[in-house]
Amino acid sequence: MDAAKDSDGNQTIVDLSKPKWPQDTYAGRAKHFFTVTNPLNLLLSSKDLDEAKDIVLRYSRGESLTGLTEDDLWRAKYRYDSAFHPDTKEKMFLIGRMSAQVPMNMTITGCMMTFYRTTPAVIFWQWINQSFNAIVNYTNRSGDAPLSDKELMLSYGAATTGAVGTALLLNQTVKKLPALVGRLVPFCAVAAANCINIPLMRRNELKDGILVTTEDGTEIGKSPKAAKNAITQVTLSRIGMAVPGMVIPPIFMNKWAKGRFLQKYPGMSAPIQVGMVGLCLVFATPLCCALFPQKSSMATASLEEDLQAQMKSKGVSCDRVYFNKGL
Repeated sequence: MDAAKDSDGNQTIVDLSKPKWPQDTYAGRAKHFFTVTNPLNLLLSSKDLDEAKDIVLRYSRGESLTGLTEDDLWRAKYRYDSAFHPDTKEKMFLIGRMSAQVPMNMTITGCMMTFYRTTPAVIFWQWINQSFNAIVNYTNRSGDAPLSDKELMLSYGAATTGAVGTALLLNQTVKKLPALVGRLVPFCAVAAANCINIPLMRRNELKDGILVTTEDGTEIGKSPKAAKNAITQVTLSRIGMAVPGMVIPPIFMNKWAKGRFLQKYPGMSAPIQVGMVGLCLVFATPLCCALFPQKSSMATASLEEDLQAQMKSKGVSCDRVYFNKGL
């Protein structure tokens, strides 16, 4: 494998199997996810993406690549990661990519919070939101343990029902409360849907467990307790992503709705709210993805007793075990 050159012209070997920044710090994880979720990657042409894939795969195979700097390799890696499935290596559906999260969520969330008063609007936009979530889940499904159509539809139906039911119930409950409370109903519905959707999508992990390893990668076995920790972390991250965009704009919109501008141009309410949500999501999406390490850990003493017994029988001794929390 040819060594790339860094910014000073020195030879260096780049490990493209890992993120560019260290993942044991929040700052490193945040930088990684700011790159992964960059909406500008959606503007890349098929030619740009195929060139990035060619560079990454050839470099990973040890083929000779001349004239490339370290920055060129990292740019190719993140372009490749933004569009191609890590297991199947196939190009992913456009709106299912991580780089589509901000523009898609800003549009859907902004509309959910603008048109939240009537029952038809609540049903329509909550349905659109859960349909988008289903597309994302399907697009990013594991290549080793693919999600069945039945599992996908069960999760989709349950999350949609939960979101719509929560929104309609809360809308009835808060009718006599201040208008600001009503504007926060969509957030409550989305949070409820996440609490339903993610555990359902990963219920096999809760039953059979996920792989836990030592820090150096030695496999120990599958742990349902680790799965519970992983799913809790992902659920909290997803809800955290929604907080800024679904809590901050309603506060401003509730005040601005009484102002002269929106009184005169009520049609501007939706684009203003969508824009505010987008601004929040540009930061909230990567920052909340980075809340927990991708390679998360838990105390060995918290593992199932049979796994602890297996570790003792194999002579494996460590204070913490590690697992992939998912996204």
